[in-house]
Amino acid sequence: MAETTTGRRERKKAQTRQALSDAAVRLFTERGFDEVGVREVAEAADVSLSTLFKHFPSKEALVFDLDADVESALVAAVRDRAPGQSVLHALRDHMVRTRTAVRTDDPTFVLVESTPALRDYARRMWSRHEKALAAVLAEATGLAPDSPAIAALARFTLEAPGIARAGEDPARTMREVFALLEDGWAGTPLARREERPDPEG
Repeated sequence: MAETTTGRRERKKAQTRQALSDAAVRLFTERGFDEVGVREVAEAADVSLSTLFKHFPSKEALVFDLDADVESALVAAVRDRAPGQSVLHALRDHMVRTRTAVRTDDPTFVLVESTPALRDYARRMWSRHEKALAAVLAEATGLAPDSPAIAALARFTLEAPGIARAGEDPARTMREVFALLEDGWAGTPLARREERPDPEG
């Protein structure tokens, strides 16, 4: 009975979060982020202002309802990787699958990209995953979470989507970024050209 009650409560909480997030994106898209107050969002979702803040700590957070899920998936990509698969390849595959297929005509994407406060919040939010990623990488490799190798891999992994989305083919660019991490500068075409003797020299 308790399990049924708990399940019902969790479903209700999820429905409320979704209603708030949907109302926020709709109102922000229609009128602009700066023109809509949190009280209006609460009223549109038919909940109290205090309920809104129980679910979302700030106005910006209303647009990013899946933050916890994103971090959980990032950690799971390393922890639940296939036997024999390296952490680097697991992260590469996860990033290609989840961070390169963003539709540029998606209302939420357009809203975030056109609103400086949301762009800044999105970057800070994404960077917060670095600690959790470093922890699971340390767990998987036996290295300390603050070791240079772990810190660098966590940081570079989280920077990769921004680089990939700027390319014409985000999935290919993402793979190239991870190839650089795996093979180092010496494995890049530019480095090989640098190593060739100068015919004029």
